[in-house]
Amino acid sequence: MKALNQKICDHFEGLVVRKDLVKTVKGNAIVPSYVLEYLLGQYCATSDEDSVQSGIETVREILMNHYVHRNEAGLIRANIKERGRYKVIDKISVALNDKKDCYEAKFANLGIKEVLIDSGTIKAHPKLLVSGVWCIADVEYEHTEDRNVSPWILSTIKPIQLSNFDYDSYLEARRQFTTDEWIDLLIQSIGFNPEMLGKRSKLTQLIRLIPFCERNYNLIELGPKGTGKSHIYSEFSPHGILISGGEVTVPKLFVNNSTGKLGLVGYWDTVAFDEFAGKEKSVNKGLVDIMKNYMANKSFSRGVETLGAEASMVFVGNTQHTIPYMLKHSDLFVDLPDKFYDSAFLDRLHFYIPGWEVDIIRGEMFSNDHGFVVDYIAEILRSLRNHDYSDKYKDKFTLSSNISTRDRDGIHKTFSGLMKILFPHEEATDEEIEEVLKFSIEGRKRVKDQLMRIDKTYAEVEFSYTDTHGKVTQVETLEELQYPDLAAQTATDTEEPVTDSAPHIHTPVAKEPIEPALKEEELVSGEHLVVPENIKGYSYNRLFAKHLKGSKRIVIRDPYIRMFHQVKNILELVAMVNEITPDGEEAHLHLVTQSAPDYCEKQDGWLKEVQASSESSKVTFTFAYENESSFHARSIQSDNGWKISLDRGLDIFQRYESGAFSLSSLKQEERLTKECEITYLKVED
Repeated sequence: MKALNQKICDHFEGLVVRKDLVKTVKGNAIVPSYVLEYLLGQYCATSDEDSVQSGIETVREILMNHYVHRNEAGLIRANIKERGRYKVIDKISVALNDKKDCYEAKFANLGIKEVLIDSGTIKAHPKLLVSGVWCIADVEYEHTEDRNVSPWILSTIKPIQLSNFDYDSYLEARRQFTTDEWIDLLIQSIGFNPEMLGKRSKLTQLIRLIPFCERNYNLIELGPKGTGKSHIYSEFSPHGILISGGEVTVPKLFVNNSTGKLGLVGYWDTVAFDEFAGKEKSVNKGLVDIMKNYMANKSFSRGVETLGAEASMVFVGNTQHTIPYMLKHSDLFVDLPDKFYDSAFLDRLHFYIPGWEVDIIRGEMFSNDHGFVVDYIAEILRSLRNHDYSDKYKDKFTLSSNISTRDRDGIHKTFSGLMKILFPHEEATDEEIEEVLKFSIEGRKRVKDQLMRIDKTYAEVEFSYTDTHGKVTQVETLEELQYPDLAAQTATDTEEPVTDSAPHIHTPVAKEPIEPALKEEELVSGEHLVVPENIKGYSYNRLFAKHLKGSKRIVIRDPYIRMFHQVKNILELVAMVNEITPDGEEAHLHLVTQSAPDYCEKQDGWLKEVQASSESSKVTFTFAYENESSFHARSIQSDNGWKISLDRGLDIFQRYESGAFSLSSLKQEERLTKECEITYLKVED
């Protein structure tokens, strides 16, 4: 077992589960992940493999015998009749029958309704009255001659949720993990492999959790298809509900004035709207107006009465164009329905997740490691709604006085939510607090930047903060760094979109304005380049070619050339050097690395394959192992006098799809980068 997995099991015994087990037991049962993990948490929350396998069989048996498939509902009903009593797993909703003055339950898959349920159960579990809750229930059958009396009797019911937890133990256990370990644990709990994500991508994933731990948090995420935008809101927590953006009405969302029945915002911690984008969608303007008031004031009107609620609102949808296209012709909200394309509505949003930075989900991105049982972390997040961490930065940093109250509120709510998730024990370093604050400011700035494009009456805002030493830090969004000229456009500068161009989705590419290409005579010793995380457009040719031009011998020192993708990086560098070497000339590229015990045989074999494949090229490739413990620095040094210092070595790209038809496999410019730093030094002879 990995060291982190063992540590997780040691400190959260009985509260974690291997995430790959969900797929193992799910089969064709159409149930949310939190239902399956509830069962797995009962029987498989252990690191002992034999116990895990035994638990899997138990869970499979429970699902096989008690989960109600719609096409087998008749058989289950017959079992209940013949046995008199039977346990089922089903989604149960309840409605008040005011004619009979009683509550009646309806089983979604079992197909029975008008099942009597007592008022005490409703008081204990009020969400049964809205959209339904997954439950384990004992159902009895007792025939009667009275046609007005249902033969179905609900004996016991247990919603699938945690009954209790020890918050103090949670905080104490958090103290046993470093920040990086804790982030990886949370990412594994969501279901993803943290090794496939950079730090910024991990924080983006965790932003999706804030609506569950922060009251009345308004979040939007727009980006390409297939990035898992709606997964968390449909599968992660029993306290959230995902609805189609076109299926909601005022009575369903807020209150039915004729019956007085409270809507979704009164029962759920998070209400998420799926497929929110789409110009063609028809939207009720009255709904938008009530939503604007609720998102700003946490209240809505029912006739003469004003009601309040705490539900956070999340809006997720797909973009249809590239980021530079939207920045040039319109704005990043352009795909929203016309009624929601309203500056007053958009100004209520606290954070805009840049969905184009989130990688499209691939099989290898899912975790096979341990994470919290979803129901446990869901209850933890829910309890954190009672805490406020929004002022935890104020001893160290001060926001610009130019930031408006609404902007400040958005920054505070995001900062508070992320701090609760990452540092519930309130033990963060100044650097960690600054990182969270900066990320929180960026998400609100993205909203405000687009508002200034949509409505020119919005004033310019300086999104910056000052530390205790007086240092002022200006915060920029990543798209500003990538496309400074396009991002600087205002509402009057944007061009009309080209209507005959086909919709196209693409992650932003690092254009020349970020790092202008240096001419050979402009190369300066001491130049320091910082490559941001989650950006495209970089390649070895762009980063190294001008400095290595004319080289006869190049020495690469990188102790971490051991895994397949790292050796492939060497091959791609060989190819680049081959490309810049003139015909009639030859170059020698020598690698100095460390042998890795776990990869020794494969590592040696892969490097010899690179050596063999380069024999017919203009580049001779050789390699040697240096296993000194002090060997950590990574660099490229050429006999033309240039030394390039690399803090990450050649491993500057995030994991990417390596299929035969993958553009990212073919072109380095199509890969997302890791954050890294490169320094160019002219070495005197």
